Amino acid sequence: MEFNFPKGGFFFIFLIVIVIILFSKSTVTIGPGEGGVIFETLGDGINTSKTYGEGFHIVAPWNKMIVRKVRQQSISDEMNVLSVNGLEVKVNGTIWYEPELENLGSLIKTKGEDYERELLDPAINAAARSVVGRYTPEQLYSSKRDVIEQEILDEVTKLLAGQFLIVKRVLVEDVKLPATIKGAIERKLKQEQESLEYEFRLVTADKEAQKVRIEAQGKADANRILSASLTDKILQDKGIEATIELSKSSNSKVIVIGSGDSGMPIILGNQ
Repeated sequence: MEFNFPKGGFFFIFLIVIVIILFSKSTVTIGPGEGGVIFETLGDGINTSKTYGEGFHIVAPWNKMIVRKVRQQSISDEMNVLSVNGLEVKVNGTIWYEPELENLGSLIKTKGEDYERELLDPAINAAARSVVGRYTPEQLYSSKRDVIEQEILDEVTKLLAGQFLIVKRVLVEDVKLPATIKGAIERKLKQEQESLEYEFRLVTADKEAQKVRIEAQGKADANRILSASLTDKILQDKGIEATIELSKSSNSKVIVIGSGDSGMPIILGNQ
């Protein structure tokens, strides 16, 4: 049986294939946290007037959609920098950044698609060298981390002003010093800590001694006041009161009234 293909069938199939190819090249899906800009092949290149957001988009088949991440991202790096006294140190840090969504086209047009390498890396290195060069190795190693982070952030922000890239945060994770310098700093810090502990013990001992002196002085003052208030008459009255109470006891005893010193009673018991 002979099969006759309809006239124009090959052309129709060819047309369908062309349409499918053109449609596939004209559709772009931008994922979460991404943005896109159009590169107009027959025009002036990057169209800086519009940034496309997440979702499905149709573009002319002769144009190209450039898709980049626009959410916050981070990069980590190790930099060799010099301290204020010329000592080389290695600083490990992480930078959080994001491109300006509405200016993504301008960013790519002026700095290219690899704008991190072209723009961000040089700015970070320049800022780190400028800031770290203000401090001694000891300051870098111990107490100045938060200050250094903020100063690097401020420097990077100035360098990137008006260039469509925002640095959100800088974290200095580690400062590596030569072993000899690091050891000397650690020994010095240990000695300072021991000195502070010794001073604390001295202060504590001095306060304890003051407390003892105050208590002793208080007791001495109380005894002096009590001695001054105990006249012979009061002592005799107290002795008589005590004698009366003892006379009520069932124990055998002999009480001699007025026979003791100053006329105080003398108690003679069978004990």
